[in-house]
Amino acid sequence: MNIADKRGQELVQKLAAQSDILVENFKPGDLARYGLDYPTLSQANPRLIYCSITGFGQTGPNAHRAGYDFLVQGEAGLMSLTGEAEGPPLKAGVGIADLMCGMYAAVGILAAVTARATTGRGQHIDVALMDAQVAMLVNQGVGYLTDGVVPPRRGNDHPTIVPYGTFPASDGSFILAIGNDAQFARFVTAAGAPGLASDARFATNAARVRNREVLIPLLSALTAGRPAAEWLALCEAEGVPAGPVNDLAQVFASPQVAARGMRLRLPHPVSGTGHVDLIGNPLKLSDTPVVPTKPPPTLGEDTLRVLATLGLGADDLAALKRDGIIG
Repeated sequence: MNIADKRGQELVQKLAAQSDILVENFKPGDLARYGLDYPTLSQANPRLIYCSITGFGQTGPNAHRAGYDFLVQGEAGLMSLTGEAEGPPLKAGVGIADLMCGMYAAVGILAAVTARATTGRGQHIDVALMDAQVAMLVNQGVGYLTDGVVPPRRGNDHPTIVPYGTFPASDGSFILAIGNDAQFARFVTAAGAPGLASDARFATNAARVRNREVLIPLLSALTAGRPAAEWLALCEAEGVPAGPVNDLAQVFASPQVAARGMRLRLPHPVSGTGHVDLIGNPLKLSDTPVVPTKPPPTLGEDTLRVLATLGLGADDLAALKRDGIIG
């Protein structure tokens, strides 16, 4: 939709007048120039829920700045916590700030829908990448606010639980996530080093945290001598939380992923193969299950169908397309 053209603006206004929810990600103030801001649209439709997603929000000294996932991961502190202790700050392997901002936006929209059932009115939702990323600092952020100590990078280790990280195997690595003293005792006993459980330096989690620099090398030397699969089988037998470090090929070949419907194959008209493989929906609803039957639409695929709800005929739509108002 070309909103720089008056006809494009009018189309959006008409759609907003009959819509429940509008989501936009323009910089603050941009849509006001086109008469597409919340105060304007809500006059015609007081029930409209209008969600604005920006880099830094609608207010504050940085509101004018564009926001990108990588930028916000650094500026909001996540990168300072990610990476090895002696290495550089690192970003997460996926766009986690983008993803979580979208999820917060969805939660905000659902809250506004619930409020509207009582008040009869919609509202404006202001969601920022920066805010979402700061909120995600959770225990690390609250810890700093409590004691004023800037937390360091710890690689894959946990700040307050030991051993809780990746360990070498003879053919790669695996994860140990030992959460209590009983699990630790069972693991080291089954691994052939029962003396570690009775050693005062390691007998309790608090002691293991204090002496992690001694314990981790001892455990690493122990685990490096056997394949990861053997360690995972041992941990399974002993009730010790452990798991593999999978690449994406291993993830999507996993029987668990398949059993949970997290890999989909849907028909697709322009993929070249007649289908497209997608990631499934993690929400499993008992009464209203999500049953995907078609892939995400191609760009502009639904434009004519949606605009037809405004009463536009084929000639009107053809003229809009010819004039570059719609794509």
